[in-house]
Amino acid sequence: MSQANLRVNVERWLIHENYNFEEIKTTENNFKMVIKDSVSTPIEIFEPKKQPGMLVLGGKFALKNKQMSRFLQLNETEQTKFKNSVTEFCNSILARNRITGEDGKLVIGVYLVLDKVETFTQQILMDAILQVIEMSEKTMRFVMKTF
Repeated sequence: MSQANLRVNVERWLIHENYNFEEIKTTENNFKMVIKDSVSTPIEIFEPKKQPGMLVLGGKFALKNKQMSRFLQLNETEQTKFKNSVTEFCNSILARNRITGEDGKLVIGVYLVLDKVETFTQQILMDAILQVIEMSEKTMRFVMKTF
Protein backbone atom coordinates (compact mmCIF):
# COMPACT_ATOMS: atom_id res chain seq x y z
CA MET A 1 0.00 0.00 0.00
CA SER A 2 1.38 3.42 -0.86
CA GLN A 3 1.36 6.30 1.56
CA ALA A 4 -1.15 8.13 -0.67
CA ASN A 5 -3.61 5.26 -0.29
CA LEU A 6 -3.29 5.14 3.50
CA ARG A 7 -5.99 7.75 4.18
CA VAL A 8 -8.33 6.26 1.58
CA ASN A 9 -7.91 2.74 2.96
CA VAL A 10 -8.39 3.80 6.60
CA GLU A 11 -11.58 5.66 5.65
CA ARG A 12 -12.86 2.69 3.62
CA TRP A 13 -12.11 0.22 6.42
CA LEU A 14 -13.86 2.37 9.03
CA ILE A 15 -16.94 2.66 6.81
CA HIS A 16 -16.88 -1.09 6.17
CA GLU A 17 -16.81 -1.76 9.94
CA ASN A 18 -19.71 0.70 10.48
CA TYR A 19 -17.71 3.20 12.51
CA ASN A 20 -18.97 6.77 12.44
CA PHE A 21 -16.04 9.13 12.27
CA GLU A 22 -15.24 12.73 11.67
CA GLU A 23 -12.33 14.00 9.63
CA ILE A 24 -10.43 16.81 11.34
CA LYS A 25 -8.14 19.22 9.48
CA THR A 26 -4.83 19.87 11.25
CA THR A 27 -1.57 21.46 10.22
CA GLU A 28 0.63 18.78 11.78
CA ASN A 29 -1.05 15.72 10.22
CA ASN A 30 -1.62 14.54 6.66
CA PHE A 31 -5.04 13.36 7.86
CA LYS A 32 -6.84 12.84 11.14
CA MET A 33 -10.06 10.96 11.83
CA VAL A 34 -11.88 10.69 15.15
CA ILE A 35 -14.20 7.80 16.01
CA LYS A 36 -16.71 8.97 18.61
CA ASP A 37 -19.45 6.37 18.68
CA SER A 38 -19.66 3.08 20.55
CA VAL A 39 -16.39 3.63 22.38
CA SER A 40 -15.84 5.08 25.85
CA THR A 41 -12.98 7.30 24.72
CA PRO A 42 -12.95 8.93 21.28
CA ILE A 43 -10.25 7.26 19.17
CA GLU A 44 -8.02 9.41 16.99
CA ILE A 45 -6.36 7.97 13.89
CA PHE A 46 -3.80 10.12 12.12
CA GLU A 47 -0.70 10.21 9.96
CA PRO A 48 1.84 12.80 11.18
CA LYS A 49 3.29 14.99 8.41
CA LYS A 50 6.75 14.58 9.95
CA GLN A 51 6.43 10.78 9.78
CA PRO A 52 4.64 9.88 6.55
CA GLY A 53 3.65 6.23 6.33
CA MET A 54 3.16 5.92 10.09
CA LEU A 55 -0.32 5.54 11.48
CA VAL A 56 -0.97 6.67 15.05
CA LEU A 57 -4.06 5.63 17.00
CA GLY A 58 -4.84 7.19 20.33
CA GLY A 59 -7.38 7.82 23.02
CA LYS A 60 -7.36 10.90 25.26
CA PHE A 61 -9.16 11.63 28.50
CA ALA A 62 -9.12 14.52 30.92
CA LEU A 63 -8.87 14.31 34.69
CA LYS A 64 -12.25 14.62 36.38
CA ASN A 65 -12.97 17.88 38.25
CA LYS A 66 -12.10 16.43 41.67
CA GLN A 67 -8.91 14.89 40.30
CA MET A 68 -7.99 18.17 38.62
CA SER A 69 -8.51 20.09 41.88
CA ARG A 70 -6.34 17.60 43.69
CA PHE A 71 -3.66 17.76 40.99
CA LEU A 72 -3.54 21.56 41.17
CA GLN A 73 -2.97 21.36 44.94
CA LEU A 74 0.18 19.30 44.41
CA ASN A 75 3.54 21.01 44.33
CA GLU A 76 5.68 20.75 41.21
CA THR A 77 7.62 17.72 42.47
CA GLU A 78 4.41 15.84 43.31
CA GLN A 79 2.90 16.73 39.91
CA THR A 80 6.00 15.40 38.19
CA LYS A 81 5.85 12.22 40.29
CA PHE A 82 2.20 11.71 39.25
CA LYS A 83 3.02 12.24 35.56
CA ASN A 84 5.98 9.85 35.82
CA SER A 85 3.78 7.17 37.42
CA VAL A 86 1.30 7.47 34.52
CA THR A 87 4.15 7.21 32.02
CA GLU A 88 5.57 4.15 33.80
CA PHE A 89 2.14 2.51 33.76
CA CYS A 90 1.72 3.24 30.04
CA ASN A 91 5.16 1.78 29.37
CA SER A 92 4.13 -1.37 31.25
CA ILE A 93 1.17 -1.89 28.89
CA LEU A 94 3.34 -1.04 25.84
CA ALA A 95 1.58 2.25 25.15
CA ARG A 96 3.08 5.59 24.35
CA ASN A 97 1.60 8.48 26.24
CA ARG A 98 1.44 12.24 26.30
CA ILE A 99 0.25 14.43 29.15
CA THR A 100 -0.82 17.93 28.16
CA GLY A 101 -3.00 20.77 29.31
CA GLU A 102 -6.09 21.47 27.23
CA ASP A 103 -8.87 23.90 28.13
CA GLY A 104 -7.64 24.17 31.72
CA LYS A 105 -7.64 20.39 32.21
CA LEU A 106 -4.87 17.84 32.40
CA VAL A 107 -5.32 15.49 29.45
CA ILE A 108 -3.72 12.06 29.21
CA GLY A 109 -3.30 10.58 25.76
CA VAL A 110 -2.52 6.90 25.18
CA TYR A 111 -1.14 6.01 21.75
CA LEU A 112 -0.22 3.06 19.55
CA VAL A 113 2.07 3.59 16.54
CA LEU A 114 1.90 1.41 13.44
CA ASP A 115 4.88 1.92 11.17
CA LYS A 116 4.86 -0.62 8.35
CA VAL A 117 2.46 0.97 5.87
CA GLU A 118 3.04 -1.74 3.27
CA THR A 119 1.59 -4.38 5.60
CA PHE A 120 -1.52 -2.53 6.83
CA THR A 121 -4.73 -4.44 6.47
CA GLN A 122 -8.27 -3.87 7.65
CA GLN A 123 -7.80 -6.49 10.37
CA ILE A 124 -4.62 -4.83 11.65
CA LEU A 125 -6.48 -1.51 11.94
CA MET A 126 -9.47 -3.08 13.71
CA ASP A 127 -7.17 -4.92 16.14
CA ALA A 128 -5.27 -1.69 16.79
CA ILE A 129 -8.51 0.20 17.53
CA LEU A 130 -9.50 -2.44 20.08
CA GLN A 131 -6.02 -2.36 21.59
CA VAL A 132 -6.13 1.44 21.98
CA ILE A 133 -9.58 1.24 23.60
CA GLU A 134 -8.26 -1.35 26.06
CA MET A 135 -5.08 0.63 26.81
CA SER A 136 -7.09 3.84 27.35
CA GLU A 137 -9.52 2.10 29.70
CA LYS A 138 -6.67 0.50 31.68
CA THR A 139 -4.95 3.86 31.99
CA MET A 140 -8.17 5.56 33.13
CA ARG A 141 -8.65 2.86 35.78
CA PHE A 142 -5.04 3.25 36.90
CA VAL A 143 -5.46 7.02 37.28
CA MET A 144 -8.75 6.59 39.16
CA LYS A 145 -7.24 4.03 41.55
CA THR A 146 -3.96 5.79 42.20
CA PHE A 147 -5.08 9.39 42.21
